[in-house]
Amino acid sequence: MAKVIVFGVLDTAELAHYYLTHDSEHEIVAFTINRQYIQDESFKGLPVVAFEDVENLFSPAEYAFFAPMTGRNMNRNREGIYNEAKSKGYQFISYISSHATIFDRSVIGDNCFILEDNTIQPFTTVGNNVVMWSGNHIGHHGQIKDHVFFTSHVVLSGHCVVESYSFFGVNSTIRDYTAIAQGTLVGMASAITRETEEWGIYIGNPAKKVPGKKSFEAY
Repeated sequence: MAKVIVFGVLDTAELAHYYLTHDSEHEIVAFTINRQYIQDESFKGLPVVAFEDVENLFSPAEYAFFAPMTGRNMNRNREGIYNEAKSKGYQFISYISSHATIFDRSVIGDNCFILEDNTIQPFTTVGNNVVMWSGNHIGHHGQIKDHVFFTSHVVLSGHCVVESYSFFGVNSTIRDYTAIAQGTLVGMASAITRETEEWGIYIGNPAKKVPGKKSFEAY
């Protein structure tokens, strides 16, 4: 069990509070956000402290950290907080739902937020700072790098490699043996049948690349 500081005070942080309270051995002791965004001194009955000062109030030697943020800026906002909290000396927890099907949890990195009804098949590894919302199928013999976001009901077939900063919309599908390049944004209900290009946006079935626009310009 760890005593945990959670980054954020909006919906995702509230959901993290619920899941960790009802479905983990961890105890949340405080929330933290950047000082300029603090509007209230408490959230969910717990103190809200400035991220700039958090290590002085909650020693990294005694407390762990969790940053369950959205995929905005192609996951790079979440990456920034993750790296900064690491530089403060914090170790991270991951939340993996007890209602997810994962045979070997040791293949999951830190600061991962994996909700109910996800299936991660054997021989697939998941990096650090990865979010999987509810109900995804992650196929066998694959690799998911750091700072990736799966929304819901995504099917990632077997033997796929997903590079960092990628984002998968609801009900998207990826064919087996497909390489997903860094920063790929896959639109909802889109079907990827071939490798993608870095920072590309792909929509449709079969998916086609949106010309003239980078993923970080769209999300």
